Formats: sequence, structure tokens, C-alpha cells
Amino acid sequence: MRSRKPASVKGPFPIVGIGASAGGLEAVTRLLTPLSSTTGMAFVLVQHLDPTRESLLTGILQNATAMPVAQAKNGVRILPNHVYIIPPNAHMVVSDGHLKLMPRPAGAPAMSVNCFLCSLAEQLGNKAIAVILSGTASDGALGVRAIKAEGGIVFAQDEKSAGHFGMPQSAAATGVVDFVLPPEKIAAELASIASHPVLLPVVADFFHDSESLGTIFRLLQAATRVDFNLYKPSTIKRRLMRRLMLHKLKSLDQYAALLAADSDEVRALHDDLLIHVTSFFRDPKATSALRAKAF
Repeated sequence: MRSRKPASVKGPFPIVGIGASAGGLEAVTRLLTPLSSTTGMAFVLVQHLDPTRESLLTGILQNATAMPVAQAKNGVRILPNHVYIIPPNAHMVVSDGHLKLMPRPAGAPAMSVNCFLCSLAEQLGNKAIAVILSGTASDGALGVRAIKAEGGIVFAQDEKSAGHFGMPQSAAATGVVDFVLPPEKIAAELASIASHPVLLPVVADFFHDSESLGTIFRLLQAATRVDFNLYKPSTIKRRLMRRLMLHKLKSLDQYAALLAADSDEVRALHDDLLIHVTSFFRDPKATSALRAKAF
């Protein structure tokens, strides 16, 4: 079986997966317009489109950004500082740095955002970024969970600025969204984290500092009574790198100092390490039911 690379070193550059539906054109325009054309990130728009009509998004969005904008073609290599748009009547995934297209199942609910984000999480790990913009229904909620589980960062549009709040609200309800903001502020956050060492093509080794790591474990155990020393190292690294990015810190000793001064951040790190997708295994009722009925 082919072994997977650790999530902390996946992908040469970050890819931002943007999910949108009704009201999405205005939101995407507001997101792209203030963004620099040299962030080093690639942007892939997965919008719910009429499967029977040709999309005009490429021409419209090209007027909003200096980055090249193109409708995705099967097998196209993803390049940084480019914008790619899903074609109508298609599902799309990331595979080895390329976009792969497949027909959208006839009559199936539109879940193209989930499809793309799940593949993005698997392929890029902590270099995967999700942005859920205006839209109805709940597409994207499953995808943002996958991004969070691999150590990526998740944004959702705020209710006040969204034409339709269904998709952003469903994403926020998962509990894994890091920022709920209007599109312009999402763009500012993306620009801010773009140069973080965690997202550079060659990831810096933050974990040679065993003293700071030991301090972090002691602070966690003192506050939560959970000893994370025996947790899977790759999971610990992904979560800590996420927290460094979110706080725009460049070293573990800086983060250890933040934890020592901020009990809320200790709790946030604890919750990040014990992600919601595994909460079932810590549910006393679920455990009791398994013990009584299955084992």
C-alpha cells in the first residue's frame, strides 16, 4: 500500500478552495478584488452552476483580479497565483497537483463543494484552506470538517454580508470554522497568513525545540488533566502548526509564552487536539452503549 506523507509537509504551496452558491458571484468578487496577485496561493472556485448553461464566471471574475482566471480543464496543473473555476455539470477533485473533472451524478443534490474540499484536505493537509461564501443549503459542511481534521484553516462569510447564509451557517455550525468575516476581511487574513513559514514550500522545523514542546504539554495537562505526551506526534504537529498560523507566530517558544498568559488559548488548543470528528469516542453514553450491546 502506498504510504501517505505527513500532513505537515504536503503540497508545494497552499490552495484555497472557495465554495459558493446563490449570491456567490458578488461575494467572490469582493474576496478576489483586494487580494494581491503574488500571494503564492492558488484559488479554486467551486460554485453551484446551472448544469445546462455555459458559465460566464471566467470573464466576469477576470475583471476583479490581476491573477489569471480560467475555467478548469481535466488534468490541468494547479499553479500559484492563479484562479480556477469549476465547469457546469461537473464534480472536481485535486490529485497530485492537478484538477480532475468527473460528471456530476444526474439528479443528485449539489455537493460539489464537499467533494472538492475533501480531496483538497487529503492531498494538501495543513496547506489546504477552505472559504465558504454565500449560498443556500449545506454543501461544504462535510468538506470543512475534513480540512480542519488535516490541520487546515477554515473561513466562512458572516451573515450580515452574505446574500444567502445557508452554506456559511452550516459550515459554522460544525464548530470547526476559524474565522467568520465579510469577504474583504477574509482576503486580508489570507494575505496575512500567506507568508507564514508553515505555508512555505519548505516547511520550517518548529519541533526541534523540545523544551517549549514540554512546556506546552505541561500547561495543557495542568489546565485539562490530559497528558498529550503519548498522542500521535504527527497530529500534535498539525494542530500546533495550525495554532501558530492562526496567531501569526513564528516559533514554538512564542506560542508557549502565549499559552502561559492566556488560559482561553490553552482550552482552544485542547479542543483543537481533540477534534469534533472523534468526539464520539469520548461520549460516555456512546461508550456505555458499545460496551453493553457490542462488546
